Amino acid sequence: MMTGRDFRLLTEQRRRKILELIEQKGQITVRELVERFSVSSVTARGDLDALCSQGMAVRSHGGAVRKLGVSPDSPSDSREAQRYADVARLAKVSVTAVSRIANGSAKVAPSVQATVLAAARKLGVTLTAGKRNRTITFILGNRDTVNEFQSKVLLGAEVYCAQHDWDLHFISFRCDDLNAPLGSLRLPEALMRPNRPSGVILTGTHSVSILAALSEKKIPFSLVGNNIVGDWRPEQYDCVFTDDVRGSTDITRYLIAQGHRNIWYIGNQRLPWFARCAAGYRQAMKEADLEPRFSEISSEDRELGYLAVKALLASGERPTALFVGTDQAASGVYQALQESGIRIPDDISVAGFNDTIGEVLHPGLTTVREFPKELGGHLAEFTLRRIHEPDLPPQQLVMPTELIRRESVRHVSSGHTLLTSVHLHENVL
Repeated sequence: MMTGRDFRLLTEQRRRKILELIEQKGQITVRELVERFSVSSVTARGDLDALCSQGMAVRSHGGAVRKLGVSPDSPSDSREAQRYADVARLAKVSVTAVSRIANGSAKVAPSVQATVLAAARKLGVTLTAGKRNRTITFILGNRDTVNEFQSKVLLGAEVYCAQHDWDLHFISFRCDDLNAPLGSLRLPEALMRPNRPSGVILTGTHSVSILAALSEKKIPFSLVGNNIVGDWRPEQYDCVFTDDVRGSTDITRYLIAQGHRNIWYIGNQRLPWFARCAAGYRQAMKEADLEPRFSEISSEDRELGYLAVKALLASGERPTALFVGTDQAASGVYQALQESGIRIPDDISVAGFNDTIGEVLHPGLTTVREFPKELGGHLAEFTLRRIHEPDLPPQQLVMPTELIRRESVRHVSSGHTLLTSVHLHENVL
């Protein structure tokens, strides 16, 4: 008489033979199992269902079951692969199932997880090391805070990672010397640990030194191409750009179409994003045979706009429009003009860039909209693809921008000037 233990043993032996058969043939059907092992169709179907639920096989077309292909969950290190194979053999599951459990995947049945973890403990194998292979680190670089734009980039990356069963960790990193020579940069501590993340997303402001350091450590990464300080070659990296040069050209052309001729650009061109916007502005001005005019202040954000306008007004210049490299700097422009009794847009038109706070300013700021959430999603996609396909050629993506027209720009006649120099002098004083 067959006992329950004997029956379970026979079932396990049959399923192991079925798995070997699948490995040999590529796929197998219920009918083939019935003929091969002289079991009922119900038993055969139950065996296949069990193998699929345990992560050993997968359903194919027509009701067949096929072997698992190469999975991103599979261990890449040979020693780790051997350890996983030992655990899989003892637990009577596939190596892929062991890898998924080690990586924290929720796609394996709890009963199988318990069996695998018990086998791992018996063999003295730790299955937590693989967890790092499911983690991406989001690094916000120098001079940048978690503003609305960066929050949306982070959100987009987080959503993409979650959809693909990956974790996303955030850190802020500052390098005191963005022009430090190559090889002198020390990477963030999180990237130097034995359980370091499997990949990196770089946003904010970074130097070429961190690109070289990550490449030397063979850490897969993607980056926002707009904010890199120093000479670098984008074609060597996985990077996503916002087409800020084209967006700046578009908004400058819009100001020109509204009759403006004396248009000044406000931005610190020592910073890469301001320099890129300045390039688009310069292009549009030259197309219209107009002289580009620049107000340079070594500062950032609101203070830059405020100080630049105060200096411009004190010099006696009479622009009819100001194009400001960021919405944050434009808020400082608003404050300086309002303190000087100059009305927007009646006396002067103002345009910004990035559309982060444009709609809350009064009057509403005409600006260029970027798409940070989509940007973050593509960055995560590029990093994961680099992890899974390390030999893939570097990828670059340029994302479009959108001109947003609000109340801060008005049409002027060709002879319009801001104010007389006397009136300007009185307002500044």
